[in-house]
Amino acid sequence: MIELIPAIDIIAGKCVRLSQGDYAKKIVYNENPLEVAKMFEDNGIKRLHLVDLDGAKAQHIVNYKVLNKITGNTKLIVDFGGGLKTDEDLHIAFDNGASMVTGGSIAVKNPSIFESWLSTFGREKIILGADVKGKKIAVAGWIEDTDKELMPFLKDYIQKGINKVICTDIAKDGMLQGASVQLYKEILQVFPDLFLIASGGVSSIQDIKQLEEAGIPAVIFGKAIYEGKISMKDIAEWYK
Repeated sequence: MIELIPAIDIIAGKCVRLSQGDYAKKIVYNENPLEVAKMFEDNGIKRLHLVDLDGAKAQHIVNYKVLNKITGNTKLIVDFGGGLKTDEDLHIAFDNGASMVTGGSIAVKNPSIFESWLSTFGREKIILGADVKGKKIAVAGWIEDTDKELMPFLKDYIQKGINKVICTDIAKDGMLQGASVQLYKEILQVFPDLFLIASGGVSSIQDIKQLEEAGIPAVIFGKAIYEGKISMKDIAEWYK
């Protein structure tokens, strides 16, 4: 069964969503992210994707207190990302309860640091974040495009030991128009053993079923919940 991983994006300690990574298109959904996390846990969710959007912009960890609150008051397995750039950032994330961290921009801009994390902390704790715009990698909260092609980028890191990848299609993210099923199928055809986490565009339980039918191991979704397209009842029933 596909693993459901809801996302909580944090700005100024609050649960928000952006559309296509645009900080100007911010909606605050809840002042208290812990409340949201507990609601997920109460409905059968085991994992949470927590994104420090302030951190992504500031280029260092910012909202670690929110992380600490969630991991201290729930049993959720939290993967944490957004602006992690130094060993110190990682130690802060792990010290505040993160089970895993996601590195995106750093894997592109400073591969030697990302690779050192992989060897220091191990592949179970380090997730590669591959944000894609037209099959090319984008970085820095999607503000910057790169000339790196997705498949060679993935191949390089898989050879270095990565086995978990969150792949977000930026064109789909926050648009509630369905996920990039074809893209994820293509990735798994080339890398069948990869624990691929689909992200971006999920608008309904039907979209999640499509990803499951395509054999995608896990899916991250956020806006669909906050906009009422997927209910807590849907999630609870999924796990029955």
